[in-house]
Amino acid sequence: MEAIILAGGRAERLGEAAAGRPKALVSVGGKPLAAYQMALLTRAGVERVIVSCAVGQGGSFSRELDGLGAEIVPVEEPEPLGRGGGIRFAASARAEQGDVFALNGDELLDVDLGALLEQHRASGAAATVTVTQPFSPFGVVELGEDDFVTGFDESARVPYWVSCGVYVLGEEALVRFPDLGDHETSTFPELAAEGRLGAFRHEGLWLTVNTPKDLRRAEEYVSAHPEWP
Repeated sequence: MEAIILAGGRAERLGEAAAGRPKALVSVGGKPLAAYQMALLTRAGVERVIVSCAVGQGGSFSRELDGLGAEIVPVEEPEPLGRGGGIRFAASARAEQGDVFALNGDELLDVDLGALLEQHRASGAAATVTVTQPFSPFGVVELGEDDFVTGFDESARVPYWVSCGVYVLGEEALVRFPDLGDHETSTFPELAAEGRLGAFRHEGLWLTVNTPKDLRRAEEYVSAHPEWP
């Protein structure tokens, strides 16, 4: 089994907190952020990880992710290709055809990749996207029928499903990915209209790391869960 990690982010919004590193290599709990994705992937039986990164960064990923249980294959984009273009370009470096995991390199999550793959193959979908209901960024006010406040919930989830950026992609989907641009605004809507896009529901951890505040939250989570992952 192979996987693709999208790691072309430049960490511009992280500012000095990134210490000049690509976002996927920013330190969280003393480890590169992408090391946590590596742990999930190797646990799911992945033996070869293709890292889609910017020009000149391949060596950094090889060094930082070496020895984590899988072969690291950096693929440097000749120019920014977008998420869909990055996945398609990286997929050309696969050693074998067939299903492949693809995920963002700037998130902390605990998706059960084995269960995701099992559902994907059982459903016969061209691709399966992991979805979650994120926590509301605001406290939720609960109202009664007479418009009197009945309570407050500081940990409510939004009532909609959003993509976690974790997929299983089959050949049928990969050949339709754009050379340049985002698959979630092109390939995935097309597959959904054809009834060929599956969804895997995830209710566990999902932390995106885009800002210094996000980085602090990630550090706090890892510190509070030293056994993870």
